[in-house]
Amino acid sequence: MNFWWIINLPFLLDALFASALGVLLFSRVKEPRTLWLLRGYLFLVSLAWFVQRFATLPVTSKLIDALVLACSLSLAILWQGELRRLMELLGTGRLAVLLGNTQKEFQANASTVTQLSEAAGILSQKRRGALIVLDMGSDLRPEDFLYSGVPIDAKFSSELLLNLFASDTPLHDGAVVIKGNRIISAGVILPLSRQSISRYGTRHLAALGITERFDRCICVVVSEETGTLSLANLGRLERPITSSRLLELLKEFMSSSPSAGIGKTSQSLNSLSLSSNKSSNHDPNEKRANLKTDIFPDQK
Repeated sequence: MNFWWIINLPFLLDALFASALGVLLFSRVKEPRTLWLLRGYLFLVSLAWFVQRFATLPVTSKLIDALVLACSLSLAILWQGELRRLMELLGTGRLAVLLGNTQKEFQANASTVTQLSEAAGILSQKRRGALIVLDMGSDLRPEDFLYSGVPIDAKFSSELLLNLFASDTPLHDGAVVIKGNRIISAGVILPLSRQSISRYGTRHLAALGITERFDRCICVVVSEETGTLSLANLGRLERPITSSRLLELLKEFMSSSPSAGIGKTSQSLNSLSLSSNKSSNHDPNEKRANLKTDIFPDQK
């Protein structure tokens, strides 16, 4: 019995590591279509391994290998953002983020959420351009931004947030990063998304860009042109929304676990995105504003 264990130990370790990797992948995938693609790809890989190991079918083996290679290239194109994020996490050693473990520092209380919604409503009424990033477990670091901005590390308050986005302050042009109940930095320059360049302005593209790369990250955007309030998550944008709707969405994020909350709220974003787009298309002022570039004041 001991001799059989020694002989099959590499096989058992191989099966164990492969199973652990499969569980990790399936636990991190939330979208049904992505899950279907992953299942199909893993089925092809398993079939290719089975044919090569237990069957003497050279032609079939070559065809399956070519199919696996073609699917790998296709998935690399479809999932280029996710693969880039995976390499970034592995390169920076942030395995806790990869495994989905969220520390207490990312948990905001009800007071912070309420003050954030109130401040966003005031900024929207005054038409002050604003970009607010909420880190809920992505563990954002300075190297994740084009420019890391100025460190603040202060307890969150609506008064401080309003002052940071005042038009006569030097930090109002960039984004404010919030982690838990603290404002981490201000004047941050985010990477831009390449989708809908002609439709959205710079702030909205920055919100889409950062949420495309980090799944446990949401952005609140206030348009300087129209005062429209928007919320970005997982590369999707819901606009326009009210401050009360923003408070409702933020409570959904904060009350649930990071992965479950994001998935649940992203479904509500998708269900409302069509109606939001229709309402914005019927508003001629909003349509004209979308065609303009919603850039920061010093870039005008």
